[in-house]
Amino acid sequence: MKVRLISAIIALIIAIPITIMGGMLFQIGVLILAMLGLKEFMDIKESKKKIPNFMKLISYLFVALITFSVTIDKDMNLVLNFKLLMGLILSLSLPVVLYHDRAIYSINDSFYLFFGTIFLGIAMSLFNIYREMGLDIIFFLVLVAIITDTYAYIVGRLIGKNKMLEVISPKKTWEGMIGGTFFGVFIPTMFYITVINNDIGLFTIIIVTLFLSIIGQFGDLFFSAIKRYYGKKDFSHIMPGHGGILDRLDSIIFIMLAYSFFLTLI
Repeated sequence: MKVRLISAIIALIIAIPITIMGGMLFQIGVLILAMLGLKEFMDIKESKKKIPNFMKLISYLFVALITFSVTIDKDMNLVLNFKLLMGLILSLSLPVVLYHDRAIYSINDSFYLFFGTIFLGIAMSLFNIYREMGLDIIFFLVLVAIITDTYAYIVGRLIGKNKMLEVISPKKTWEGMIGGTFFGVFIPTMFYITVINNDIGLFTIIIVTLFLSIIGQFGDLFFSAIKRYYGKKDFSHIMPGHGGILDRLDSIIFIMLAYSFFLTLI
């Protein structure tokens, strides 16, 4: 517990000033997170099968490009450069034929790398977009993740009896999910109408926050499913007591993605 606490404090000491400052420093921080997250995503697969270094290099290159290429238009729609997407598809698929050996690089490897690269690239680009929209938006989204996760743990420990998906996450319970969702909606909603926009309809922000809280919890389960498939407890040990980057950002990543549906609403 002591190691976990110290690790969390160090992470906050680094993350909070960078987030508050924003700008290029924040973008560099996001790029580092994208690279580390992709490394963990590839490393866990390599516990079963090695990925060619050249293909990993291509993935690193494109996750960096995507992280800085997603933009938002005047109608609040997210835009990804089509040529960049086609370049990623070709770069990861054609080597399947060139290697011509499933033991070295297969179509399954291609799909895995494509999903991880586009998924993490777009998710991380949203950190930059939302930070440009305002520090309060970033804080709201992170608050949803933290409050939901914290109270799901507390309620689950206190009264949790009915397991959700024991094969994926043995400790998660329905009671914990309900408790986490309740507080993960109530507290961030109060923050939103107090700090960000008190003119928004209460019902609207409750529904939005409810959706984000639930999606965040399923995002946690999604990453847990990947770890269970590869027989791993954590994606890495970069944060002692916490695991890896993806272990800490799992629910936040999905909340960032989910919030994009509401950019024209709130």
